[in-house]
Amino acid sequence: MDRAKKGRGLLMVYVDVPVELEDEFNRWYDEEHIPERLAIPGVLDAARYVAARGGPKYLACYEIESAETWRSDAWQYHLNNPTEWSQRMSPGVIGTTYIRNLYRLLYPAEVPAETASAGMAPALLVGRMETPAELEDAFNAAYDAERLPLYYNIPGYIRGRRWTAVMGEPKYTTVHECAGPEVADSPEWQAVRDAVTPVWNAQVQPQMRFADGSPGVYRRIL
Repeated sequence: MDRAKKGRGLLMVYVDVPVELEDEFNRWYDEEHIPERLAIPGVLDAARYVAARGGPKYLACYEIESAETWRSDAWQYHLNNPTEWSQRMSPGVIGTTYIRNLYRLLYPAEVPAETASAGMAPALLVGRMETPAELEDAFNAAYDAERLPLYYNIPGYIRGRRWTAVMGEPKYTTVHECAGPEVADSPEWQAVRDAVTPVWNAQVQPQMRFADGSPGVYRRIL
């Protein structure tokens, strides 16, 4: 059996950096940082993306066995013992916007074999949102039962997964995997956005709030 590439945890790191530092920042990420993280036990896969719409501009996405992977001794060692290059170029040092959110899988409840074996998608549409506490049950039920099934009729749509934050905010994120960023501009995508479903439109949508820059459409660059 092939090694799993997707699990029950996700780390998403969003960053904007000064223009004059972008070239070195991208070299650091691609040549040192991503390979370093991929060598940590429990890190299943990783990719970097740049925003085609929304923001922040750069997104690093790490598929991990569980949220506890980030808290492992191996990961924390690298956080506490950064290389010289990391001390100069890491998002926490040079980022003008820096968001690091750690998630556990909310939907689907289990990781299907097809999903576990899938590599990083060419494009992501990511929504980062919150809803009032008293609406959370309705929000989650309507998202899973009313909204997500509609996306699977869109050409170029691969899969959708929903996550809840164990570190960072807002509390919820939805990661739509697509064949390319243009999928989010298609008439079929717009038709899903315009679709009226009972609980979602009547109760949830009017009180749901997106984070700044969200939803974002991201194209893979590594």
